[in-house]
Amino acid sequence: MKMSYNLKSGLITAVVGIAALTSCGSKQQRQMPSAVYETMVVKPQDLTIDSKYTATIRGKQDIEIYPQVSGKLEKLCVTEGQTVRKGQTLFIIDQVPYKAALGTAEASLKAAEAQEATAQLNYDSRKRLFDEQVVSEFDLQTAYNSLLSAKAQVAQCKAQVVNARNNLSYTVVVSPSDGVVGTLPYRLGALVGPSMPQSLTTVSDNSQMYVYFSITESQLLEMTRKSGGADSAIINMPPVRLELVDGSEYDLPGKVESMSGVVDRSTGSVQLRAVFDNPGKMLHSGSTGKVVIPVTYENAIVIPSAATVQTQDKFKVYLVDKDGIAHTQLITINEREGGSDYVVTSGLNGGEEIVAKGAGMVRDGQDVKKQNTNK
Repeated sequence: MKMSYNLKSGLITAVVGIAALTSCGSKQQRQMPSAVYETMVVKPQDLTIDSKYTATIRGKQDIEIYPQVSGKLEKLCVTEGQTVRKGQTLFIIDQVPYKAALGTAEASLKAAEAQEATAQLNYDSRKRLFDEQVVSEFDLQTAYNSLLSAKAQVAQCKAQVVNARNNLSYTVVVSPSDGVVGTLPYRLGALVGPSMPQSLTTVSDNSQMYVYFSITESQLLEMTRKSGGADSAIINMPPVRLELVDGSEYDLPGKVESMSGVVDRSTGSVQLRAVFDNPGKMLHSGSTGKVVIPVTYENAIVIPSAATVQTQDKFKVYLVDKDGIAHTQLITINEREGGSDYVVTSGLNGGEEIVAKGAGMVRDGQDVKKQNTNK
């Protein structure tokens, strides 16, 4: 009986000891180390944010100039970078063979017209004789058919003359529009033609520049919902600015005037086109830059990016309750390029206190010693 009592006493002691250790461990687990973090109270505000989009710049017209006839390049009438007018001569191709072809075509036309005149005389004569019942109807019809053949020959020769005259005119290559001449890869004496791999040059109309940029499909949906349709969204878009490749801003504002009706499957984006006046010829076709669009938010929840933690495609912040304990809160933000602030579209309503800096170091349930910020 004594041994049984000692065994029972030992078991009780062990159970009490384990319970004490467990209680101590749970207490230590609940008491996570506290740290000092800057906090802020979220407040709705009106805000205008510049959203930037990578863009490519093109001339209003970039026309590649190809010759319509083949031959030796006889004269260059312009230089690279020269401003030209519509109809101004750019190149002259060797005209000798085309002048000869025109002369041959005109001579053939004269011969055909002479044959037509002879056939007309023959028909008139046969008709008189037929009326006098000297020749048969067969002879009259034969003469008439010869006249028709002569007339057809004249028409064919006239077409050849027109074709030869056009080919001769094509030896003088003119500018199809006002613009600026691009590079000149071919020099005097080079053999050129319609099927050559590279154009003679490119004439760019730089009086106005087209600037192409893309927005995401979700941004497109937001724009169309807000404006009531794609056309209204384009009309209601504010003037846009252009940031040049060196970081400076172009002097004149632009206007978004069109949007592609197709979403690019590979990128999930839609292309827009803005137009900028270019009186000083500062913008050049082929350059790059960034389109800057001001976006205004009313009663927006704006928080610093340092207050968020991103896990894959999800964002979260840490709410701080009245006892100073941090709690995880999932949020969604408005997509935009660059910037140190985020516009929260859901997850926060205003009035909440959150960790403003160093959110990546906070753990759920952690005791936060608040250091308020004016952010």
